[in-house]
Amino acid sequence: MLLNALLLALREIRRNLLRSFLTVLGIVIGVGAVITMVTLGNGATRMVADQISSLGTNLLMLRPGQRLGPGRDSAGAPNFKLSDVEAIQQQINGLQTVAPVVGSSVTLVAGTQNWSSTVSGTTNAYFTTGNWKLAGGRQFNDDEESNGKAVCIIGNTVKKELFAGQSPLGNSVRVKSFDCEIIGVLAAKGQGGGGMDQDDTVLMPLRTAQRRLTGSLDVSSLMISLKDGVNSAQAIAQIRSLMRERRKLAENADDNFNVMDTKQLAETLSGTIGTMTALLGAVAAVSLLVGGIGIMNIMLVSVTERTREIGIRLAIGALENEVLLQFLIEAVVLSAFGGLVGVALAFLACIGISGAMNMPFLFNPAINLTAFGFSAAIGVIFGYVPARRAAQLDPIEALRHE
Repeated sequence: MLLNALLLALREIRRNLLRSFLTVLGIVIGVGAVITMVTLGNGATRMVADQISSLGTNLLMLRPGQRLGPGRDSAGAPNFKLSDVEAIQQQINGLQTVAPVVGSSVTLVAGTQNWSSTVSGTTNAYFTTGNWKLAGGRQFNDDEESNGKAVCIIGNTVKKELFAGQSPLGNSVRVKSFDCEIIGVLAAKGQGGGGMDQDDTVLMPLRTAQRRLTGSLDVSSLMISLKDGVNSAQAIAQIRSLMRERRKLAENADDNFNVMDTKQLAETLSGTIGTMTALLGAVAAVSLLVGGIGIMNIMLVSVTERTREIGIRLAIGALENEVLLQFLIEAVVLSAFGGLVGVALAFLACIGISGAMNMPFLFNPAINLTAFGFSAAIGVIFGYVPARRAAQLDPIEALRHE
């Protein structure tokens, strides 16, 4: 009986292909939109987490001012001293390394090529805190760090722009008014938080940058790497207490510095993106309901058109349940087919959009199965009323229908 009802349903669908296509279009759009929104949202969440984790492992960033990011109010807030770095290293427990950093935007010149980039003066601790690896060359040696030698390590973007197709090791790059010997090349990291190109950078010893670029012994920021298992909130509280004491801030005075935990930032951004993804998925799911209403509407029209056929079937002995099953299966086939097409289109759309946005494509079987199952359920729910109406027709009245 079930197979016969399925064959009858397929025959009726083939008889009105255009109408059937238009009927399932709402289901196709709904399923495709839900899967696409959720998949892209998951990919965006992973991308943000990867970008922030690429900044460093268990990383805290200490900067002057009360806010981070564009427009942060660092104006008037004093920079840090090397003595602050030493105090943090000696008095705060659970730290792996502390890297002082000073930065300056300059134009680099190598031969006939020039490129604007950011030069950061720091120590070898920067490689640990920033999770940096070398693609070639070496780190700074003790003599270069202590005496402020004119040596530097360049990022992959700087290498491409100034030394395309050549090895930069042993060559020099002009930084403002002095030549700097290239002793290493950083391994590529790619895009960082906020779309920043992490590979567009040059590192040199802290003393070199202080003497030749900034002209000051101040340190603009500190990158602090925690040991595994250390409570970041407790470490931040200890650092805050120490810096307030060293900066001689009154008890009721606001901090003139800020400490950012990249792990907490990643969790906050991921949570925000997750919420937006859920909202977009819910909006997209509305089109599934619209598709279900479309199926109900077309099935009611189909019952009206086939009233005489239904009457003949009932008159020659067909049971009400058989008629009910036939129309119910027809509705489920339409919605399930729309669900399959929606899943296929969403898969292709996600691959294309993820590639265009340089976003990881994360295939989620659960959301695909859920969306398809929901589309089939739509067929059962919205197809039941027309099917019930067909099954309850009076055979005599149905036979009189023209």
